Amino acid sequence: MSQTLKPPFTEETARLKVKAAEDAWNSRNPERIAMAYSQESQWRNRDEFFSGRENIKEFLKRKWKKELDYRLMKELWAYTENRISVRFEYEWHDADGQWFRTHGNEHWEFDEDGLMHRRDMSANDIPIKEPERRIF
Repeated sequence: MSQTLKPPFTEETARLKVKAAEDAWNSRNPERIAMAYSQESQWRNRDEFFSGRENIKEFLKRKWKKELDYRLMKELWAYTENRISVRFEYEWHDADGQWFRTHGNEHWEFDEDGLMHRRDMSANDIPIKEPERRIF
């Protein structure tokens, strides 16, 4: 995610920040993604709470061992000076070949350098059949 996009956000820069996040997460590269977060970034991801870039990387590595062929779409929901909220959907399958669509929301808070220092995520997984996929 681009660190050059710094608060205070405008609608344009908030949309660019969301698109940069979507692109980074679709890379499934934990090293690349973690650089968008402050050293002590605080995360809530569903029922997990942790902080720091190293823990973010470890979380992402675990995530993509389970969530295979992951593909994500993010959409700007709201923004303020240093906060952005998004809705998202992503699709993935498990090791048994069962496909899922995950729906959720994220609330982000950024430091003055444009690094995310807080991320709160809530989501639900819905089993789908492969022909029902819509994110490629």
